[in-house]
Amino acid sequence: MQKDEVKKIVKDSYAKIAKSSGGCSCRGSGCGSENSSEKVAKEIGYSKDDIARFSEANLGLGCGNPVAMAEIKKGDTVLDLGSGAGFDCFLAAARVGEKGRVVGVDMTDEMVVKARANAEKYGYGNIEFKLGDIEKLPLGDNYFDVAISNCVINLAPDKDKVFRETWRVLKPGGKMFVSDIVLLAELPENMRKDKNLLSGCVAGALMRNDYIEKIKNAGFEVGILSEDKDISKKQYNGIALESLKIKATKK
Repeated sequence: MQKDEVKKIVKDSYAKIAKSSGGCSCRGSGCGSENSSEKVAKEIGYSKDDIARFSEANLGLGCGNPVAMAEIKKGDTVLDLGSGAGFDCFLAAARVGEKGRVVGVDMTDEMVVKARANAEKYGYGNIEFKLGDIEKLPLGDNYFDVAISNCVINLAPDKDKVFRETWRVLKPGGKMFVSDIVLLAELPENMRKDKNLLSGCVAGALMRNDYIEKIKNAGFEVGILSEDKDISKKQYNGIALESLKIKATKK
């Protein structure tokens, strides 16, 4: 499948999710409902308070809670790669305070519109949502203290570019905290070509060790924070995959 085709499939899928009341990207039954979005968010590590506080921004997407594991401090500048409706951005904004700044980048117009509307509703002035491709970030060099991403990099056709771009925009010593789906066994060709599995964070995923190696090749020092294999049964019908949580530091 060509890279442009992959991006179109992903954009079309997430545009539909943005227009609906919930997400979960067709991983199982009940997708698109408010209850399913809340259920998925709880399963991947968000608290009831977080979900209730920013319910309109929670679309039931993701495979972890990168803000909870990120070392975000007051006054930090934070980048969210694939920010969706802004859920993780709002959680990060509460941590950085008024002197900090959060920037979310997403390639889907509908998601950016939704996120900006949520920011206005919640009254956050320290967040900016940008339309852009995480393979070519519309941002300057050496600016951010922390980058986060929640189950998005697996959707990008060129993951090497994503990690190199993230390295570029982070300050020296800056950190990236990622929760992402990685494979524990190779997928058969028919699953690799499945459009629903592509937008559902499976068909475009890398083998675990390959994913880690690409981060290292971009210039990061990598630490494994945790690995969630139970998510396979809960959300992915038993496919040989896991949610990998990583802390990567710019050397």
